[in-house]
Amino acid sequence: MSSDVDLNRILTQHAKWLHGDEGGRRANLAGVNLTGVDLTGANLTWANLAGVNLTKADLTWANLTRANLTGANLTGANLTRANLTGANLTGANLTRANLTGTNLTWANLTKADLTGANLDFSSWPLWCGSVGVKVDARIAAQLAAHFCAIICDDPAVKTAQSAIRAFAATSHRAHECGVT
Repeated sequence: MSSDVDLNRILTQHAKWLHGDEGGRRANLAGVNLTGVDLTGANLTWANLAGVNLTKADLTWANLTRANLTGANLTGANLTRANLTGANLTGANLTRANLTGTNLTWANLTKADLTGANLDFSSWPLWCGSVGVKVDARIAAQLAAHFCAIICDDPAVKTAQSAIRAFAATSHRAHECGVT
């Protein structure tokens, strides 16, 4: 973690800001190196985390509702049960928000914007917490490729796979999934 950042002070001031208390200030950790930091259960609602480096950070149960994570590096971060409702995880200046290898188990991505994000080798939450998440064609094709790669003898599934196979084949991961 960056030695010139008093994270505890920033989190305390942010909590005050969220509650409208005196001495409160919105957390601004834009561009800060927080590699490996433990933010378990932290409330970073509306925080500015644009370009922050959260590589291998623990954000289990963190509240990142409407947080600005534009261009953030979350490579290998643990976002298990994190609340990312309405969070902005888009790319900035053609730099993708990097969620490579990120654990999104039970993460709430409702209405989060992942347009331009890199989700390679990440876990995608298969529950209602990913309903309404905004993605681009790259991520949609990647999800389609994975769907086309499952083995299921049900005729309806085979029909659905056939219907989206051409689109799934456009994924940058299609070959690895065996989709052509």
